[in-house]
Amino acid sequence: MAAKDGELTDPAIPAESTTVVVIGAGPAGLTVANLLRRCGVDCVVLECRTQAYVTQRQRAGIVETRAVRMFDAWGLADRVLGGVPSDGTLEFRVDGERHLVSDGDGSDGPQARICPQQVLVQKLMAAYLDDGGDLRFEAADVSLHDLTGDRPTVRYRDADGELRAIACAFVAGCDGDRGISRASVPDGVLTAHAFDHGIGWLTVLADTPPPPRPLLAVSRHGYAAHFSRGPHTSRYYLQCPPDDDPKAWTDPRVWEALRTRLGDPALPSGPITEREIFRLRSLVHDPMQYGRLHLVGDAAHIVSPMGGKGMNLALYDADLFARAVRDFVRDGDDGPLRTYSRRCLRRVWNDQEFSHWLTRTLHDAGDDTGAGSFHRGLARARLDRLFTSRAADGAFAELMAGLDPEASTAH
Repeated sequence: MAAKDGELTDPAIPAESTTVVVIGAGPAGLTVANLLRRCGVDCVVLECRTQAYVTQRQRAGIVETRAVRMFDAWGLADRVLGGVPSDGTLEFRVDGERHLVSDGDGSDGPQARICPQQVLVQKLMAAYLDDGGDLRFEAADVSLHDLTGDRPTVRYRDADGELRAIACAFVAGCDGDRGISRASVPDGVLTAHAFDHGIGWLTVLADTPPPPRPLLAVSRHGYAAHFSRGPHTSRYYLQCPPDDDPKAWTDPRVWEALRTRLGDPALPSGPITEREIFRLRSLVHDPMQYGRLHLVGDAAHIVSPMGGKGMNLALYDADLFARAVRDFVRDGDDGPLRTYSRRCLRRVWNDQEFSHWLTRTLHDAGDDTGAGSFHRGLARARLDRLFTSRAADGAFAELMAGLDPEASTAH
């Protein structure tokens, strides 16, 4: 359980000391750790799962342009970004009709990369450990203490069952929506802004040839999508009721639905290695900090997967947090730390709005028995504008690229 703020640790347990304790070794936590190492700030990363689980966990697959340039600015792009560069194009299919839309804004510099999350995590982990980083797996019973004091303490039980304690200046809560970090904030401090889209997706991972570019399809049969997750692996999505049973989606049913909705009767099938149904939802917690605890990524916000913003928002938070800690340690400037939440939330709400717009557009434009024929007509008009208007295409590309003139990555 989380410790109450101000609760003292057991004096019988000798505390180690570091500047930042990072809770969680996903993309957010490992990015924070690598960036802190780059600017000479010591940290310890605690992860409750095993190393094998963390490095194989399949999730997002696009590192947007802004995030690629962030890693490049820190001198890490060549070390941590696997996959292949995006060709700057998305394919939309509306009732089988093909439309190509640019997701690059035409600016100079590195572009987005198709990079599965597990590849990014593996490379971030290797870079951190190669640079002498301290990463501890199977950390159980983690609790956070004295978060509003000058020296918080993080307690946990290590892989051998021994109780450990680490005193620090800051805690980076990078352990997701159900982690201990946000649960350690007292009731009433954070305001949760939640939205349920009322939409479910069956997500399928299969050993099949990936598409040449991300593919999103709309028809009266419902939404579907096809994305690359490696040279021989694909991730598929099928719109379904949010309370549907994944077991009801047999292999033949999955492939028939995908061929119909993607408008590709010749779509090759292959072994399905993973299938699950999840509900599309969005969530924002405000503020993203409490005392010396700063929430990063999914610990602070969940965004509908449409538009690929979830992992990229986490990388954005990690960048702002690492630079803020650097400024405090190097220059004694606590301004960036004090404004961390406000600056992050500006981007969070921007990406939430874009994701919500794209989610409603692609789902409302399909089967009109859900949103109704009026909303279906509105969604079709938005798609037509996207396909025919240079201005609409440019605005879409800028949002997909994730560029933000106010958020400099220079350091």
